Amino acid sequence: MNPSRILLLAIAAVAISVFFASGGQHYLTLDMLKAQQDNLSAYRDGHRSLTIALYSLLYILVTGLSLPGATVMTLAGGALFGLLWGTVIVSFASTIGATLAFLAARFLFRERIQDRFGDRLKTINEGMARDGALYLFTLRLVPLFPFFIINLVMGLTAISTRTFYAVSQAGMLAGTLVYVNAGTQLAQLDSLAGILSPTLVGSFALLGLFPLITQKILALLQARKVYSAWVKPQTFDNNLVVIGAGAGGLVASYIAAAVKAKVTLIEKHRMGGDCLYTGCVPSKTLIRSAKAAAQIRRSTEFGIHTSPPDVDFAAVMARVQAVIKAIEPHDSPGRYTELGVDVINGTAKIISPWEVEVSGDHGSHVTTTRAIVIATGAQPFVPEIPGLTETGYLTSDTIWGLQEKPERLLVLGGGAIGCELAQAFARLGCRVTQVEILPRLLAREDSEVSEWVESKFRQEGIQVLLGHEAKQFLFEHGEKMLITEQQGQTTRIAFDQVLLALGRSANVSGFGAEELGIRLSPKKTIAIDGFQTTNFPNIYACGDVAGPYQFTHTAAHQAWYASVNALFGQVKKFRTDYSAIPQATFIDPEVARAGLNEQEAREQGIAYETSIYALEDLDRAITDGATQGFVKVLTRPGKDKILGVTIVGEQAGELIAEFVLAMKHNLGLNKVLGTIHIYPTLAEANKYAAGVWKKQHVPQTALKCLAVYHRWLRH
Repeated sequence: MNPSRILLLAIAAVAISVFFASGGQHYLTLDMLKAQQDNLSAYRDGHRSLTIALYSLLYILVTGLSLPGATVMTLAGGALFGLLWGTVIVSFASTIGATLAFLAARFLFRERIQDRFGDRLKTINEGMARDGALYLFTLRLVPLFPFFIINLVMGLTAISTRTFYAVSQAGMLAGTLVYVNAGTQLAQLDSLAGILSPTLVGSFALLGLFPLITQKILALLQARKVYSAWVKPQTFDNNLVVIGAGAGGLVASYIAAAVKAKVTLIEKHRMGGDCLYTGCVPSKTLIRSAKAAAQIRRSTEFGIHTSPPDVDFAAVMARVQAVIKAIEPHDSPGRYTELGVDVINGTAKIISPWEVEVSGDHGSHVTTTRAIVIATGAQPFVPEIPGLTETGYLTSDTIWGLQEKPERLLVLGGGAIGCELAQAFARLGCRVTQVEILPRLLAREDSEVSEWVESKFRQEGIQVLLGHEAKQFLFEHGEKMLITEQQGQTTRIAFDQVLLALGRSANVSGFGAEELGIRLSPKKTIAIDGFQTTNFPNIYACGDVAGPYQFTHTAAHQAWYASVNALFGQVKKFRTDYSAIPQATFIDPEVARAGLNEQEAREQGIAYETSIYALEDLDRAITDGATQGFVKVLTRPGKDKILGVTIVGEQAGELIAEFVLAMKHNLGLNKVLGTIHIYPTLAEANKYAAGVWKKQHVPQTALKCLAVYHRWLRH
């Protein structure tokens, strides 16, 4: 805790101690107020302005320090100033005092609470950001909730000070009127308990619940409006229909079957989706072959002399297909049928919020369902560049059909897919030119990561053209050619094949979403809320079609929430947790990340510290000849709480898992440092990165004291 916080806490502690030590709690009682009413009234008559000022100051101190006696002070306001002025004075004094308590709690404790329990409080913070004013207004209207607790707890949330003040003043006004009015009849008042009758308390409670009830009613009316054009079936064939059998659809249907729901999974092509046939599986298989070729070229570094690798490109691509075949049974119709899923091969079309038409080789039929999960994935984005159609192109979907090695491969795009495939094909013997419109590769990563990757690519013979915009494809002298432009200068690039790696577009059409009126986001994905719900409360979406991430593991992650909320949302809904999403680009060296990197932290205005450990100092990396890279951890200033981690190096995708676990369960770097790691392993890099943080935060004063102590022991 910094000195200013310690000072404020000390002042508050002294003030509270003085209050109780001087018997202040005995003065702020109903009996004392009634006994001193005449004296107080006489002083007021002689010094009205001063009385108002002193009364307001005392009220602010009592509420600001959360001392007992605010109720008696309110009664005193009615007794001294009457209903109108008493209400005005108390309203402002109580709100100012409450706001001071709110600010004190925020200044003293909020950062520490958020650092320690931020992941667990994320849902509360999001709720407060969305409906904080409504929650606070409800609490202020119900006198059963102690106001001093509300002041302190609200200080720990993200609600703005302005909103807290305005809502508090409005919400406390009704209660203030009741107590001030009671104060005007002080002589007839026997106890504080008599002020609020059960009927009055019940009325306040209903008044407090009214905004929440209104919100729920409006939500129900909105839902009815959404469904107004269709007739809901009396019974249903399914509890859940899932459209699309990629990573998201498979998990969603599996979850439903596991809890014994009746679930139908509809896939028009092949189960397993892009990941199995055109994404993760084939690309990582190709990368493995390319890595083997690169390792053979490096063999002399390890004392082994051999000829350069003779790459059989057709055999490499055949192995890709063989691996797909080996994994295919994991996602087969037979396996999911055994799990309890009704698998249908056909084209799905949503014709109402509860009806899906399925068309296939055996005709079409309509199945009804209580809920629907859309998991239709995405496809490679193909830009409108003049001449592209005429010269032809490959995408991450179609490149796996190649049988002959392209001598000159042009890769358009510098993101994860473009970088992975550019390096892999270069290692397999292609002359690769990579064109990126942005000033660096992997632009979502920190700049030094981009520099590492660019340097590595150039070392391996890849021609990297940054800041180049593709303007036109054409045939020139019998060759395929791309014309690019950089700062007004044009460049002509000859190629045999071009791979488009410019991102992926969500599959949002062709299954009835447009006709039904399912809304899209500005990024042309299906718009969802925090529970994976579309604008139709019984229709959900997950995976690439919904975003915001396009990873197989996030599709599966979202699918759990989509399926569970679709089946049990009437009882309990679960907000999708994005607190620790890992990602990796499988180039060499690998790039893996979880949480924030530096450029994101700067963009979001989040303060951070960095702890960087270079792999060139790691024993296992030295023995393996894999010293390129680093582990970089972002933490809260002065804290060991992990905000994000970036790892560049051998097996970075494996090493990041320890940090994902730590972030998910709010474990700091001290816990990582205190965990035994096997020697010699690459995983020790994580521990040493934590050690860098520890070294940066060694308590120098304590060390000096220890030095004095040990010196004293020697004499």
